[in-house]
Amino acid sequence: MWLAIILSTLLALLGGLLASTLNARSYLTEQLSAKNTDNATALALALSQQRADAVMVELTVSALFDSGHYALIRVVDPLGKTIVERIAPATARTVPAWFVRALPLNAVPGQAQISSGWTQLGTLTLVSDSHFAYLALWKSVVQLVVALGLSGLLGGFLGAMILRRLHEPLQRVIRQASDISERRFVLIDVPDVPELKQLALAMNSMVTRLKTMFAEEAQRLEVLRISANYDPLTGLANRTFFLTQLLDSLDTEDAAGGTLLLVRLANFSRHQQRLGTPAVNELLRTFAVVLEKHAAQAHAVAARIGESDFALLVPGPSGAHELAGKLLADLVQASAPLTGSGPAACIGMGRLQHGQDMAGLMAQVSGALVAAEATGDNAIREAGGETTDDDQQTADLIRRAFANGQVRQLSFPVLDQKGQLVHRDCTTELMLDGKQAWQPTRHFRQVGEAFQLMPLMDLSAIRLALGKLGSEPGLAGLAVSLSALSVSDKAFRSQLLDLLKANQEAARRLWLEVPEAAAVQHLDSFREFVASIRKAGSRVGLGQFGRHFSQVDALHDLGLDFLKVDSSFVRGLQYSTDNQLFLKSLASVAHKMGMQVYADGVIDRAEMAALQGAGFDGASGPAVKEPT
Repeated sequence: MWLAIILSTLLALLGGLLASTLNARSYLTEQLSAKNTDNATALALALSQQRADAVMVELTVSALFDSGHYALIRVVDPLGKTIVERIAPATARTVPAWFVRALPLNAVPGQAQISSGWTQLGTLTLVSDSHFAYLALWKSVVQLVVALGLSGLLGGFLGAMILRRLHEPLQRVIRQASDISERRFVLIDVPDVPELKQLALAMNSMVTRLKTMFAEEAQRLEVLRISANYDPLTGLANRTFFLTQLLDSLDTEDAAGGTLLLVRLANFSRHQQRLGTPAVNELLRTFAVVLEKHAAQAHAVAARIGESDFALLVPGPSGAHELAGKLLADLVQASAPLTGSGPAACIGMGRLQHGQDMAGLMAQVSGALVAAEATGDNAIREAGGETTDDDQQTADLIRRAFANGQVRQLSFPVLDQKGQLVHRDCTTELMLDGKQAWQPTRHFRQVGEAFQLMPLMDLSAIRLALGKLGSEPGLAGLAVSLSALSVSDKAFRSQLLDLLKANQEAARRLWLEVPEAAAVQHLDSFREFVASIRKAGSRVGLGQFGRHFSQVDALHDLGLDFLKVDSSFVRGLQYSTDNQLFLKSLASVAHKMGMQVYADGVIDRAEMAALQGAGFDGASGPAVKEPT
């Protein structure tokens, strides 16, 4: 638009200058021609009246020519013989020669007859000096150029003001188009400029339709997810879903340990007889509300696993005792209007250990629950008990391990449905001082979060991944999982961007995976993180996806590259029609938004086949072998 304004202004100025100059030249040419004729006639009349002879004619012409106003005066006799001729020599001019050549003044010479009575003495030809006419024309052109130049500057200033008025709304439209190309669907303010207003309204309408479509699809998927995995009375996870989560916490390599709490509504049968079914159902819902509140605070999973039994799966190795005490107190307080002064609840708890048998764990915690119930009061009992290492000492050992380079990275394949390598998932291990065994960093996640070590761990993992990608150009890609603390840390994001800029080639094959729970907790920071990482050339996606699906209402606005569905939705997928329908719909919506969908923790071929039927792009897990 700016170039168009400049070009149109120049054309207008040049056209005006050319027209004015040609008109001035035409006027001056006519004036010179008239002057030549008048002067020739006057001189011829004067010579005729004097009855001049040849000598007199020559003297008169010489005297007139010496005045300096004529370029040529010539008198010839009737026979064509020149009586007198005076031609002005070329002299220095104040008008440029190129200007004279470009705009010649072709005036018509003046001619008149000299006679004595009835006798013709000769013919007079006169050409006035055109220097003054060229000088007048030159000054006129210079004045026109200055005037038109000033007009052009004024026009350019006005054009700049107009463009400034158009620039911001135009940039908004451009940013919206760019966001749509990156799978972020945002609305913009409608500008006042008529043309841009129509464009913005059309694009906003399109974005609104897309957001409505995605919202409807998300709502339908949420209904399917709840139907397959949640108890209809309390809204908590059902027994099947909870046991799958518990199994993953025991078997999955990425599991960070935790605590299992079993909660029982005391005297359930007596309450049924005394209060009736509707009141007991309300009491169960009251328990569910309290459990859900504490689960949200501890990032735990709450479920109803029996008629009067509930469960809470708390991640991390510490903090469960305090949570159990607060949970029991809140349950007693919330249920007091219905349970009266008698016991309201009892809790059994036990620690999770990697590789532990789930049936054995459930039996131990159930025994603790029975022991708590046997007290006849609101009580908590723990199955066994373990001591933990000093967290400060562990944090110091972690820092020392990173400082000494006692860190390594392992990777596991993620394959597509054709068995081709998509990328490799990375896991980082440390060797702490005094121990000769490598230990996964996930085992220290609780300490890392408590002592703000997660950014250090994540940056180290990214450096190792970029180094491996740089040394192996044929490697398809490496995926690194980041923590919530890292994503929300501005200093971490700045250092990460510096790393990616310094390794641009390797960064294009880097996949950064953020747990869904972390994205939900820090949605604004995560949105900024996604935008900056995508500009740097790397891919960003959500891991452990599906547990907080109802909270990711801005998924269409993030511009993600991939999703990795949590293994709890994959476990036993071949036997769950509801979960198959949910995952199939999820894959369809994700593909419409330009994202790839992968599954974590696939343990057998039957689950892989079910995922293929659901339209997943690939998977990882024990059943996924190294490509040949």
